[in-house]
Amino acid sequence: MQATIKSIPFSFQRSPKLYYLLPPLRLTSASPFCSSSSSSQWFSFLRDAISTSDLSLGKCTHARILAFEENPERFLVNNLISMYSKCGSLTYARLVFDKMPERDLVSWNSILAAYAQSSEGVIENVEEGFHLFRILRQDVVFTSRMTLAPVLKLCLHSGYVWASEAVHGYACKIGLDSDEFVSGALVNIYLKFGKVKEGRVLFEEMPYRDVVLWNLMLKAYLDRGLKEEAVDLSSEFGRSGLHPNETTLRLLDRVFGDYFEGGKAKSSANGHDASGIRSKNQILTKYLKGSQYSALLQCFADMVESNLECDDVTFILVLATAVRLDSLALGQQAHCMALKLGFDLKLTVANSLINMYCKLRRVNFSRTVFNSMNERDLISWNSVISGFAQSGLEVEAVRLFMQLLRCGLTPDHYTMTSVLKATSSLSESLSLNKQVHVHAIKTNNAADSFVSTALIDAYSRNRCMKEAEILFERNSFDLVACNAMMSGYTQSNDGHKTLKLFAFMHHQGERSDDFTLATVLKTCGSLFAINEGKQVHSNAIKSGYDSDLWVSSGVLDMYVKCGDMRAAQFAFNCIHAPDDVAWTTMISGCIENGEEERSFHVYSQMRLMGVLPDEFTIATLAKASSCLTALEQGRQIHANALKLNCIGDTFVGTSLVDMYAKCGSIDDAYSLFKRIEVRNIAAWNAMLVGLAQHGEGKEALQLFEQMKSLGIRPEKVTFIGVLSACSHSGLVSEAYKHIESMQRDYGIKPEIEHYSCLADALGRAGLVREAEKLIESMSSEASASMYRALLAACRVQGDTETGKRVATKLLELEPLDSSAYVLLSNMYAAASKWSEMKLARTMMKGQKVKKDPGFSWIEVKNKIHLFVVDDRSNPQSELIYKKVKDVIRDIKQEGYVPETDFTLVDVEEEEKECALYYHSEKLAVAFGLMSTPPSTPIRVIKNLRVCGDCHNAMKYISKVYDREIVLRDANRFHRFKNGKCSCGDFW
Repeated sequence: MQATIKSIPFSFQRSPKLYYLLPPLRLTSASPFCSSSSSSQWFSFLRDAISTSDLSLGKCTHARILAFEENPERFLVNNLISMYSKCGSLTYARLVFDKMPERDLVSWNSILAAYAQSSEGVIENVEEGFHLFRILRQDVVFTSRMTLAPVLKLCLHSGYVWASEAVHGYACKIGLDSDEFVSGALVNIYLKFGKVKEGRVLFEEMPYRDVVLWNLMLKAYLDRGLKEEAVDLSSEFGRSGLHPNETTLRLLDRVFGDYFEGGKAKSSANGHDASGIRSKNQILTKYLKGSQYSALLQCFADMVESNLECDDVTFILVLATAVRLDSLALGQQAHCMALKLGFDLKLTVANSLINMYCKLRRVNFSRTVFNSMNERDLISWNSVISGFAQSGLEVEAVRLFMQLLRCGLTPDHYTMTSVLKATSSLSESLSLNKQVHVHAIKTNNAADSFVSTALIDAYSRNRCMKEAEILFERNSFDLVACNAMMSGYTQSNDGHKTLKLFAFMHHQGERSDDFTLATVLKTCGSLFAINEGKQVHSNAIKSGYDSDLWVSSGVLDMYVKCGDMRAAQFAFNCIHAPDDVAWTTMISGCIENGEEERSFHVYSQMRLMGVLPDEFTIATLAKASSCLTALEQGRQIHANALKLNCIGDTFVGTSLVDMYAKCGSIDDAYSLFKRIEVRNIAAWNAMLVGLAQHGEGKEALQLFEQMKSLGIRPEKVTFIGVLSACSHSGLVSEAYKHIESMQRDYGIKPEIEHYSCLADALGRAGLVREAEKLIESMSSEASASMYRALLAACRVQGDTETGKRVATKLLELEPLDSSAYVLLSNMYAAASKWSEMKLARTMMKGQKVKKDPGFSWIEVKNKIHLFVVDDRSNPQSELIYKKVKDVIRDIKQEGYVPETDFTLVDVEEEEKECALYYHSEKLAVAFGLMSTPPSTPIRVIKNLRVCGDCHNAMKYISKVYDREIVLRDANRFHRFKNGKCSCGDFW
């Protein structure tokens, strides 16, 4: 059998026809069921079988699992049990269960559910189900509500009251008696067995009762002719604040219909016959529950035209219709009519008006109604407090709560829940939350599940996780509370506890929701826990939440943050209709993982799909342009921002300023910066750093003074820009002044980055010994970048003695740093110390360190052209080299003299000159002169520091050919124009 199956080709795509080509399933005792990893496709096939109730499909999938999986995962075997159960094959479900060497709680729950589903009218299955439950209690320490659900169903089908009572006792023993699902099922069983009194006792003890349970109790009283009890229960339901469904309204018709027919209906206060109004109200109720709103409004209009006076029930129904239709106009018309007839003074109508205005987002109108009420009950206060809290007016909600207390009313659990929602959303709300907590304890509301969950959420939002944990441990399981705890742990940077709590939930058999999965996925992303993230992804697929946009976006974000772009692309492709957030996440992920060019391809797909980008998308693409130094693409993104009218967004404006600066167009950056209406500190920082990188030190310092004059307080990054400007412009005294000012005037303690800028300024100014002393006097350990910058300065100044000491310290920090060996050898070569140079190169080879090759590139017509020294790989290499010779000839006539000191080899002078001509930046500029129109700027990027000879040559080229040349090297921008460089020959 196994060999036959393996010989058939198999596709992992969902093709039901292919399943039926397989032979029927034959289970043997040798079926290899043990814990191992397996593909998630099997689960998809089983889910298809379950959704179509296709047993043959399920059997064939089972056969394939046996053929292809040596060690099927336990969750897959559990799903096999579930599949056979839902497809009506209890026999196969039991066979699979019996063959399992190891069973978890989910396995037991699955087989119990199978017996419960097949137990109606089959006493043998009931008894076998009870037998399995007894074995489970002996073998498994923990059981959950998912265990008791099928057992309670078995009790109902058995007809044994004693069995239900025994399970009830067991639930009390393990602390699940207060679980709303378990207690609700027990209430249903007691009522079905005719034990209404026992059911009512359990019903009253429940912390939360939904509409279904109220309906069960009402029906039980009505079926047994207990009319008075039904009327009392209906009144209690009206005070609960729950909205009736169709079944409730039908039962209430029976309650009050019988009540009126019993002679207890009274005529209306104005002498009109109440039966006509009641009849019309019943019709209105029927239309409302049938969602026939047009018919309801026509009936109401007929009542008004026929002068049949309305009562408070009529207005309550019309106001409920206004809420469902989201029609403020209808609600206001009903309000006006109620005012005219005096029904606005009725407590129930006034409460409905408050509810209507709150639901229609007109809380000020609800406050007006509330203030005009002669009589208010707790429902009135709860409605208006809840309305303000849900509308983002948290301060007003808290003030209303304080007024309620001054009036002497005792708040209930609805009040506390609404107030806690308001206080938890306020900044610095911890004190308020604690005060509300105290009131909840005083009014005996703290034990209520809703209130305790709201308290957990409030403490979690304030990152007071110890207080939240105490409340959480006292509570029975509540998914909302679990979600609040997980969110709190994640916000408190304690994601490991989030994962631990999620694992505990899963072990207990508790079901997650979309919020749970989204929170855990966010945690996995922040912890870079891709293995745990994959498990959560599998859980989302298993529970059916993988199609939820919130969860699927969380899966995508998790893979992006963990750096698995292949999995991220797969997750993105699985999103049926990705929104702008999902697209932006994918674009951002490409940039974060070094795939900037791909981000523009994703953006093109996004536009083709008709999805409009938002401000964050534009800012992200501007960042991609910065990383690629792709000025033309950046300008296209700027144009898109103008078309989408989001250029006024500060975040977008700042990103574009940064993009223009990093792409070498500092004039465009400054022009855009001046047009930004509202500039935050990030915009100022971007402009300052941009000016510094372009050698515009004085302009940067003037901008800094302007910023201070406007009252904008600088931060750490601001001073990095200022000190960098001083460094690139040789302003040593100004650098000292600002590093003293940042601590004296603004209380900002200089960090390693600030000292690095100061040391760089000293080194560039030729004060290498003073820079060395500064590094040695620092309290914190110097970074490798500081030593690297100082070593470069030693090479420029020809200070081989200091350079040797600095190189030694740099190699101690980063022994495999190629730049240290290269700078040291170049320094010796520049000083014609050829033996020392060879020794440095030998040391480099001995450490197996490879030098980063120098290369330059230029973008022409949206295409990148890369050059290395003596490069002849370009198809136009002959023309390029001819152009280089022509350029050298022309600039020599203007006065250019090759600086052979930068030829770091021991050869003749003529050979040194030839070696200088074909440096990568010269090749790139020559290509630019050939390929771009006259008078247009040439922009070249080099991965290493530009050499002195090339720097000198660029000045002459800019003058002779009347071209602006923008050259960005590893340290800064050089802007050559009319024979001068923006750096002032200081780099």
